[in-house]
Amino acid sequence: MIKATKEFLEQNEALYERRKAEILNTKDCVKITGTAYYVANDGDDNNDGKSENTAWKTIKRVNEAELLEGDGVFFKRGDLFRGGIEAVSGVTYAAFGSGDKPKIYSGPQNLADKELWELYDKEHNIWKLKIMLRDVGVLVFNDGEAHTRKMIPTFKEGNFVLRDNPDVIFDMARDMTNDLDLYWLYKGEFSDDGIEPTIILYTPETLGEVYLRCDKGNPAEVYSSIEASLRINGIRVSGKSDVTVDNLCIKHVGAHGVGAGGFTKGLTVTNCEFGWIGGSIQYYHADRNNPKVLGRIVRYGNAVEIYGGCKDYTVSNNYIYEVYDAGLTYQFGSTKKVMMEDILFSDNIVEKCVYAIEYWLGQACEDKGKIKNCLFKNNILRLTGYGWGKQRYNPETPAAMKTFSAQNASENYVVKDNIFDRGTQNFFHIAAEKIEDCPKMEGNTYIQHLNGPLGRYGSNKDTTPELHIFDMNAEETINNLFGDKTAKVYYIED
Repeated sequence: MIKATKEFLEQNEALYERRKAEILNTKDCVKITGTAYYVANDGDDNNDGKSENTAWKTIKRVNEAELLEGDGVFFKRGDLFRGGIEAVSGVTYAAFGSGDKPKIYSGPQNLADKELWELYDKEHNIWKLKIMLRDVGVLVFNDGEAHTRKMIPTFKEGNFVLRDNPDVIFDMARDMTNDLDLYWLYKGEFSDDGIEPTIILYTPETLGEVYLRCDKGNPAEVYSSIEASLRINGIRVSGKSDVTVDNLCIKHVGAHGVGAGGFTKGLTVTNCEFGWIGGSIQYYHADRNNPKVLGRIVRYGNAVEIYGGCKDYTVSNNYIYEVYDAGLTYQFGSTKKVMMEDILFSDNIVEKCVYAIEYWLGQACEDKGKIKNCLFKNNILRLTGYGWGKQRYNPETPAAMKTFSAQNASENYVVKDNIFDRGTQNFFHIAAEKIEDCPKMEGNTYIQHLNGPLGRYGSNKDTTPELHIFDMNAEETINNLFGDKTAKVYYIED
């Protein structure tokens, strides 16, 4: 164990800033074999899009295009585009020009327009947005100067009720107690999915009213920028293969930055920036047989996700921060057998997320497939649980690596040469039914506050692995339990 001196922490911070700058300033170098299409704020959707001078203007036009395998869609650097991209198999989405990475935001506009807000409840300083939006995961003010705390009532007997006191109906005036509390009020009806009545939130028609407590007055007169993270994906890759995303800035998205479902082959995400991702409601459920039972509500959102089987999945050289759930993840939990093969997460910075890396495979059947040939290397995973996602209802859950209580059968799974730099709760929650299926740890650097949490590692067949503390025996635990014999372990003495 080595004490983290002031000089060491300053050097560590300098390394982080240098790597961040390198990622944000990465040059464009992707190659395509098909047609290049260009998109710019000064373009026109009536153009053919085939040159910088005849660029398209909007993401809507990109989604309408008949793109073919090998084609590339290039967004102009320095420009801001609004909406979500529907990816096409074999297509590259990247940048052209000079300046900052092109921005993809989910909100229809900057909401810092005083004409968009009306005073709803003067006594309690509650303002109502005059336009209806899809579910808002978070409002971010002045590019991160402040953000909202979202009210998440659940559902019972046809009413939205307090999550921790379900016999009490949610009341904005009483329950929005803090400045910048946010409430999205769903205005539609339940639909029946054949199992239980469900509010379906993923269609464009699912709109609600936005209420914001702002004690200083009209929000648009207090802040010059108000961005809403709406319940869409920045780039939706579900059912597609061989998609490349490079050098884009995907921010203010209420679902996933890049989200893929089903079997996904060849997803590559490089040189991107992801920030202020997630926080939207994935679904409400009520019990169809007993409406008096408290409904279930799930809030979600990851920077880069595959849900389902995958092969050739690469995420490299990205800067990821302020994510409600996970920075990087692949996961699957039903009884269907899937394989997750040839996965590389390398040279990323992931900070201020609830989970830096989340993975899990299989929960309830004997033959769940396998995680095979997985390598996490040279990543900086820092300040886990320090971001805005800590407002979630289960504040004990953050971890730099999180597996939950899944079976997680694996082969050739290595975690090496990463920097794990401070966390608020479980530094690690790494578990598998068989301890030999936990990843092999090699040459990682660990930095944590003395007597803070170190985490869990081991078999979960009979019980959750023991929580270990980052005490003066932490290096021994990391060497012997984690198996990281070449670890560098630094403690911060408060």
